[in-house]
Amino acid sequence: MSRPKSPPHRCRIVLTGGPGGGKTTAVDLFRREMGDGVVVVPEAATMMFTGGFPRYPEPDAVRSAQLAIYHVQRNLEDIQATRYPDCILLCDRGTIDGAAYWPERDGDFFASLGTSLDHELARYDGVIFFESAAVGGLGIEGGNPVRRETLAEAVALDAKLRGYWSQHPRFVVVHHNASFFKKISIGLALLDEMVAELRRLGMADGAG
Repeated sequence: MSRPKSPPHRCRIVLTGGPGGGKTTAVDLFRREMGDGVVVVPEAATMMFTGGFPRYPEPDAVRSAQLAIYHVQRNLEDIQATRYPDCILLCDRGTIDGAAYWPERDGDFFASLGTSLDHELARYDGVIFFESAAVGGLGIEGGNPVRRETLAEAVALDAKLRGYWSQHPRFVVVHHNASFFKKISIGLALLDEMVAELRRLGMADGAG
């Protein structure tokens, strides 16, 4: 059975990275700056876990949760792309992120979903990767109530996520910085540059 085509979109950028990287802050600030031309696709995992979706450490439970998160994330993106076809979509994480959390005993994350890494990468026009503060030994508690990772776990997740997302042809890293303000400022500048580039290429503001 062929996979349904994703709705058309003008520009779809994913902000991702290890826990405590600042991506959600950057998404919110950029949306406020750009106004109605930007629509945020919220992080499915945070939405689900704060809403009461069960979260347990057993491999079978992790597997089921990641399958659910993938489908919710994908459909959230497609809903927003259909509803706002002329807007820039800023995705707070993407469909690939679940691969970093996937239990190794269950084999390939993408094969289990009937897709591939290349297919999922092609959903996005660009990737901004916010390196976790844990890489620099800083705390990652922040304001996310569902974050449970230790610093070591956050560093490992950061590396796994980077390994997947770095295969995108338009991949940019916002490196760890001791100053959160400077890091977010750099990230916003890189995001602004990416949006401008995509507009020049006709992926936003009027090109199908």
